[in-house]
Amino acid sequence: MLSNSLIELDRAHLIHPVASYHGHEASGVRVLTSAKGATVTDATGHQLVDGFAGLWCVNAGYGQDSIVAAATRQMRELPYATGYFSLGSEPAIRLAAELADRAPGDLNHVYFTLGGSDAVDSTVRFIRYYWHALGKPERDQFISLQSGYHGSSTVGAGLTALPAFHAGFGVPFTWQHTIPSHYVYRNPAGPDDRAIIATSIAALETKIAEIGGLERCAAFYAEPIQGSGGVLVPPTGWMKAIRDFCKARGILFVADEVITGFGRTGPLFACTEEDIVPDFMTVAKGLTSGYVPMGAVLMSDHVYNTIADGAGASAVGHGYTYSAHPVSAAVGLEVLRLYENGLLENGVKAGARLMAGLRSLKDHPLVGDVRGRGMLAALELVVDKERKTPLPAAADPSRRIFDRAWSNGLVIRAFPTGVLGYAPPLCCTDADIDAILDRTQMTLDQTLADPDVREAMRSRAR
Repeated sequence: MLSNSLIELDRAHLIHPVASYHGHEASGVRVLTSAKGATVTDATGHQLVDGFAGLWCVNAGYGQDSIVAAATRQMRELPYATGYFSLGSEPAIRLAAELADRAPGDLNHVYFTLGGSDAVDSTVRFIRYYWHALGKPERDQFISLQSGYHGSSTVGAGLTALPAFHAGFGVPFTWQHTIPSHYVYRNPAGPDDRAIIATSIAALETKIAEIGGLERCAAFYAEPIQGSGGVLVPPTGWMKAIRDFCKARGILFVADEVITGFGRTGPLFACTEEDIVPDFMTVAKGLTSGYVPMGAVLMSDHVYNTIADGAGASAVGHGYTYSAHPVSAAVGLEVLRLYENGLLENGVKAGARLMAGLRSLKDHPLVGDVRGRGMLAALELVVDKERKTPLPAAADPSRRIFDRAWSNGLVIRAFPTGVLGYAPPLCCTDADIDAILDRTQMTLDQTLADPDVREAMRSRAR
């Protein structure tokens, strides 16, 4: 009765993110009731291995008592402190210092947000201020990657280059532009890393010329791995080549590590894998392991000093009520301690097991591509491996495969394109990873038996 009542209340009142409203009303909510480690339990008692860490975010795993204790202690001592009026709190100050100490290069200044979307929005405001401070307000054009994701706020959704985030919203704005993704599996340049990097550089040069030249170009945004675009892993050296290109031309470079940060790909920050020091780095999700909302913008010395000098005695008019929230900061400090006391190391070990297991599925008739790094991975399903033909639309992979995996006791991200995304908690045991792999195999075999999938495969064979 409780579950049914919640389902009806949800239908009547709760608006879900990125959902067909009427479709959700018809299907109803699945209510999660508890979780521990890498396992979640729903209201029916059904237990599942969470192969997606909530929404790429519960990196430390569920039920970490020390995180709960840190939040509880801070709530009792000081549940809120504004950052306005030159006020602050010890947890926020210490977390900013710890992040700056670990971030690459001179990313020594930290502005806290509520999550990834407003972290990206904050970079846009800071970048505009930066160029105004330098007396170059005409540098107001922003470039990102197709299939990239930079949040779903009004401004960030324009930098996000996925159709669902544009339709009906009047974005992107005229000052937001994209170049093609590196998307190795489907890149017209073929699988050669150097050719893909050269193609991206050429595309960026062309786009800069189209928008009016370097004197108009403000910034370029990229994820070390494109998450919501389908877990698209760039060739080795791609990120560094783009960063070097931007640096040589005075274009601000924003590394969006909202998904890849905090051990998701192995190290604390993915940028360090290629010795990249961006001008800005955005983080969220794993910053607090999803236990409480928090994001951050890490800003380089030269950008901070330019903004500070430009403002002089005037206030820089950007702020949020909950920026540097002491409870979120206390959680962030404890999560960081857990990462560095075994979770990062375990994530590397579990990630190697996950990638090896997924690669062993490459011979499955539906698996066209296996890609990933650490605890961030994907399978791309096709009905014709030679032609790389996607699953037919009738297969409705985003719903049917998700539902099937759920029934099999597995939470994954099932993209409409037939990509299966994986981002398990870093605390996963060998048994957790093996369960993810076994239940994936089961889900693939069941999907292979679908009549519309079999018919699509036969049609291609003819």
